[in-house]
Amino acid sequence: MSGRRPLRLAETIQAELADILHREARDPRLHFLTITHVEVSDDLRRATVHVSVLGSEEEKAETMEMLQRAKGFLRSQLASRLRLRRVPELAFVADRSLDNALRVWQLLEGIKPPEEPGEETESPNNE
Repeated sequence: MSGRRPLRLAETIQAELADILHREARDPRLHFLTITHVEVSDDLRRATVHVSVLGSEEEKAETMEMLQRAKGFLRSQLASRLRLRRVPELAFVADRSLDNALRVWQLLEGIKPPEEPGEETESPNNE
């Protein structure tokens, strides 16, 4: 995105989609997702919506599929809220950054620092 307009539109789409999904969505599974960010093309025709979904891999896949099916509804809702000649086509992408961060944290937790020389380990038999 090279201009300010795509950035402003991305922020607006993110806020409006979050509101639509959390207030007007009838399926409770859609309430377990977060829109992490939106990227709008320079020509304002396409918007890539990055979402993070809580749950198992199967639940995440179901939620992404539901978003794909609801694209038309979501786009029409955006059209009624935004003053644009043309509302961008929506594409939903799973944002795995939180999953990756959790995995790195788990790996770091598994690393134990080496013992320093001269340091005794306590055992229940030492008195």
